[in-house]
Amino acid sequence: MWDRLKDQAKNLQQAQGARGGTGQGHAPAGQGYGSAGQAQHGGHAPGSSSGGSKAQLLGLFKSQLASVKTELKSGAYRDASMAMCALVAAADGYVEPAERQRVEELIVSNEVLQNFPADQLRQRFNQHVDRLTANFDQGRAEALREIAKAAKKPVEARAVVQTGIVIAGADGTFEASEQDVLREACTALGLTPTEFGI
Repeated sequence: MWDRLKDQAKNLQQAQGARGGTGQGHAPAGQGYGSAGQAQHGGHAPGSSSGGSKAQLLGLFKSQLASVKTELKSGAYRDASMAMCALVAAADGYVEPAERQRVEELIVSNEVLQNFPADQLRQRFNQHVDRLTANFDQGRAEALREIAKAAKKPVEARAVVQTGIVIAGADGTFEASEQDVLREACTALGLTPTEFGI
């Protein structure tokens, strides 16, 4: 799964480069961010271990998101991303309090999501989690409707999926249930899941 994601990330990186993604990396050294979606090299992660590959892949998705940060300031992206994060958190049908808190911390510390006030993000995320906890099927349908609103702008639509992948992979695992909700989100956004390796 991670190998497919890595291949897809490279393809996305090449596509961003082809459409004019330029710029130099401005993140502090060692954070894994490069210029406009390019992975940094130089020993930040263990060479061939799958843990290193996962960390590099997530770093690549984070840097791709950072490269379009200025385009991700709309309410539609904010709301769709919070719905996406809630779906990922509740992908297995329930959300433990510790998991809710962990995802909330990931959300408010995410570089791109810092475009928005933390209280807005928390409120929207928790609202979706509460709906998913009360009635998973109904909550999922509502979250997918919210996600679909970002389909109008391709940059935002792809960023919603990438945000979901970053949140899903932050714990070092990528569960089948998380992949399922990410595929559903792709469908809602009019994107092909294989574009993201899912």
